[in-house]
Amino acid sequence: MNLLYLKSGTDVRGVAVNEEEPDKIDLTDEAVRRICQAFVYFLSAKQHTEKDELRISVGHDSRISAPRIKKQVTAQLLSMGVNVVDCGLASTPAMFMTTVLDKCDGAVQITASHHPFDRNGLKFFTKSGGLSSAEITKILEVAEQNEAVAYDTSREAAETDFMQKYAAHLREIVKRGVNSQLDYGRPLEGMRIVVDAGNGVGGFFATDVLEPLGADITGSRYLEPDGYFPHHIPNPEDETAMQSIREAVLESHADLGVIFDTDVDRAACVSRDGNEINRNRLVALASAIALENNEGGTIVTDSVTSAGLTEFINETLGGKHCRFKRGYKNVIDESMRLCSEGENSPLAIETSGHAAFRENYFLDDGAYLMVKIIIKAAQLRSEGRQLEDLIKDLKEPLEEKSFRLKILADDFREFGNGIIEKIEKTALLKEDWTVADDSREGVKIIFDSPEYDGFFILRMSVHDPVMPLNIESAVQGGVRRISEAVYRELGIYPELDISALSEYVKN
Repeated sequence: MNLLYLKSGTDVRGVAVNEEEPDKIDLTDEAVRRICQAFVYFLSAKQHTEKDELRISVGHDSRISAPRIKKQVTAQLLSMGVNVVDCGLASTPAMFMTTVLDKCDGAVQITASHHPFDRNGLKFFTKSGGLSSAEITKILEVAEQNEAVAYDTSREAAETDFMQKYAAHLREIVKRGVNSQLDYGRPLEGMRIVVDAGNGVGGFFATDVLEPLGADITGSRYLEPDGYFPHHIPNPEDETAMQSIREAVLESHADLGVIFDTDVDRAACVSRDGNEINRNRLVALASAIALENNEGGTIVTDSVTSAGLTEFINETLGGKHCRFKRGYKNVIDESMRLCSEGENSPLAIETSGHAAFRENYFLDDGAYLMVKIIIKAAQLRSEGRQLEDLIKDLKEPLEEKSFRLKILADDFREFGNGIIEKIEKTALLKEDWTVADDSREGVKIIFDSPEYDGFFILRMSVHDPVMPLNIESAVQGGVRRISEAVYRELGIYPELDISALSEYVKN
């Protein structure tokens, strides 16, 4: 049984719903059972613990395929003698926290993050955090070689509402962080904070975290779980989703707006004026908070952050900006590596909204990120200041543009990496092209001449046969001129679909 193609970075993902063509479903019952069985073998060996002594939690997001897949996951674990804790509807970060707050040996989350409703997947945790890409590969290899053991229907999972415990945990963090002298138990009294959960799991943050702390959540949107996501994709990088939370803030005159992805491992926010605090602005704000008690600390980000952000972290905040490979696990692992070598790295964060604080087990948790931001907002409010005051010195690019260039070649990774190598060699022959010192992923080319004053990054997608192209310029018309230069270099490859870039250049 071929299962390796279900690997998506450090997750397992596939098509889980297809009523018209059921044979197109690849996250089948048998696949789920085999993969979960392999995870038990892995966890048993890692923990040096017999299978019947393991305690594994199981949770899921709001997708319509969750009940079917949870039934298979739970039954497989129980059939192997594992003690199973059924957490029901839960966020992905909360499932890791079952290993901390409930002392579980491992956790399985059923989610496909921000992907369409017909997808689903599996994400695994141990007490050390999420699994690495190599560990997921090994689990899938074992799953391919071993049929799932037969069902044992004599055992049942223990059910728990872990999200209530997790929400209480977050509330305590807010209380301690704000330390209100007026009302310690309701430190958000007088603040209106709206949440857009996009019908994913994040509705709990409004009703179970913010409201009990005194916040007015009037104007919040789409808090009820709905696995079809009828209003918009739950994704802080999606323009429609961000417009939704902007509207919610402005219509309700809120002090802050919060938006999550489906399983709440990513987040973004909107200021009271309707300005998005997303991507580089979100990284800047999180960095300002993380460096408060970590003077000179290193902030690890993905590779597509702006030049202005580097200047802000290095010069305004007095920290150190380390660009690394895109992929939330990549930036987390790099930050952890730096810490292990004695370097102070309090935060790993992607422009996509994944943020992992060292103080929080290096867990990429959108709810925890928003808790940190809300604590700071409450503190600033008492001083008559706003969140945006913290990032007022951030220089944002005058122009920026991104493209996703689809690779049509069969071996898309070899093809894409070959293009990147050729671009690097081309840069050596051009007087106005320079390979950046922090070209850590794909290739980053800097244009120093005044009419360009910018750069482009061309890289391979983490998961898909796509080459993302990001362009930034500090001068008017610079992005178009850089786009034209890139177009001339990439137009010779018929196996690369550059139609989006071509349309932009020619219009």
